[in-house]
Amino acid sequence: MEPITLTTDRLRLRNPVPGDADAVHAICQDPAIRRWTTVPDPYTRQDADFFLNRLVPDGWREDTEYTFAAEPLAGGPLLASAGLRNRGPGVWEVGYWLAPDHRGHGHMTEIVRALAHWAFTGLGCTRLVWRAEVGNTGSRAVAERVGFVVEGVERAGLTNNGTLRDCWVGALLPSDFGLPGPLPYLPAREHPVT
Repeated sequence: MEPITLTTDRLRLRNPVPGDADAVHAICQDPAIRRWTTVPDPYTRQDADFFLNRLVPDGWREDTEYTFAAEPLAGGPLLASAGLRNRGPGVWEVGYWLAPDHRGHGHMTEIVRALAHWAFTGLGCTRLVWRAEVGNTGSRAVAERVGFVVEGVERAGLTNNGTLRDCWVGALLPSDFGLPGPLPYLPAREHPVT
């Protein structure tokens, strides 16, 4: 798929480019990003170059991962990165990080809503998954504001810095956004345990 641009009320979500390397490198020095995401730690300029020159274009070309850089519509610096990774037929997973100076202003909620809408309307997504290491309350707050239903804890669900970690897992369905899904959905009825 060719890269596309999405817009929200305040933000432009565009294809990250090699010219973003300085900004990505600087933002990924944030201890919280290195702690709670799977970016390399320490995060070097070479890591930013590899991300922008290899990982991002390969994901778009192979239709396996769609990464976006977010910047203000009115102009200004890159403030976030967010993406969708293919997890199997109809299932995509969202991941994101946000520059520390821009936290607490609803930017990431706005970004994830835009990505979810595009996943459902442009990718045929039937289930959008969110996962974050248990304890990453900032990521969980974003997911819940967007409408993800937290379904539980996945033991050893994420690998971070060479260690398996438990993670929260949640999902969003097209119907949660008032959209029709590509397939009908029949939720399970509650059955008493015998």
